[in-house]
Amino acid sequence: MAFEAVKVGCLGMGWWSDVLADAMIKSGRFKIVSCFTRSDAKKQAFAKKYGCSGAVSYDAMLADPAIEAIINTTPNNVHLETTRAAAAAKKHVFLDKPIANTVADGNAITAACNKAGVVLALGYQRRRESHFRWIKNQIDAGVFGKLVNAEANISRDRLGKIDLSSWRYTAEGMPGGVMLQIGIHYADVLEYLMGPVKSVNGRFAQLVLPGDNPDVASLILEHENGALSTLNASYASASEYYLMNIYGKEASAYYDMHGGLRWLKRGSDRAEPVACAKNDAIVDELDEFAAAVRGAAQPEMDGARSTRSLAVLLAGIQSAREGRRVEIAEVLAARK
Repeated sequence: MAFEAVKVGCLGMGWWSDVLADAMIKSGRFKIVSCFTRSDAKKQAFAKKYGCSGAVSYDAMLADPAIEAIINTTPNNVHLETTRAAAAAKKHVFLDKPIANTVADGNAITAACNKAGVVLALGYQRRRESHFRWIKNQIDAGVFGKLVNAEANISRDRLGKIDLSSWRYTAEGMPGGVMLQIGIHYADVLEYLMGPVKSVNGRFAQLVLPGDNPDVASLILEHENGALSTLNASYASASEYYLMNIYGKEASAYYDMHGGLRWLKRGSDRAEPVACAKNDAIVDELDEFAAAVRGAAQPEMDGARSTRSLAVLLAGIQSAREGRRVEIAEVLAARK
């Protein structure tokens, strides 16, 4: 049976909107019907590029009965307003991470979509990369035994490349700076592989970039199973780099963007390469969203899970500010 393409409206015309639009075209499970942003020039450019109409307003896009879902790439601090409006109009929502800048907003977004009976899915594509899926399958099969430790690094060079007028690089728009903007991806992967985080110790620094936001950040995560992991994120390094090492009592796995995935079992003295076919994780998460809209799937990262993911980063920010270990339960209970 042929899949009926989900008709979408794209809200927010930053660079990530084009990434998602390209992925939707590659997927073949979507039809981009409309777009809206306050900049008429950006709206018209997007409409021309993707063969859709430019809506006169967000309200007009929501009122269009042809549109089934909203692909939302607006700034974090308007996620609640824009998603609540979409839910009220009975439109499903694919929302780029993080769900919001506060737990209260994350909870309100989740509640609005649940009440309206619409799908809410969050963009956490890194956990879907084939190497992490392979590690997860081995962990679930018991091959790694008791998980004890992990280390992760996600770094990019932003020197001379940032726009200080963009919300993505301001303390108000992206509290926690580099850790909330890109570190959240590997915080999510660590929880996906090692289990839920119980508490966080965090340290943040501004060493290279201008502006008012940290460009280097480090977290020590205590998982509920007792394992410890470390996460470093940087916008101040000389190059782009991704690292994820997982250590278990019976086996360990080592991934980095240059060397790929390797693993080593207890008793071996040499790590063996693991061949993982490269997948398009963004297409994968959008395909899941389309299936969920059609009632054939559930989002892996829904509102509740994404709000808890946000709480891990907010705990790190609070820890760095107050100089103490912060429990995730404390952040979730604060509801601010």
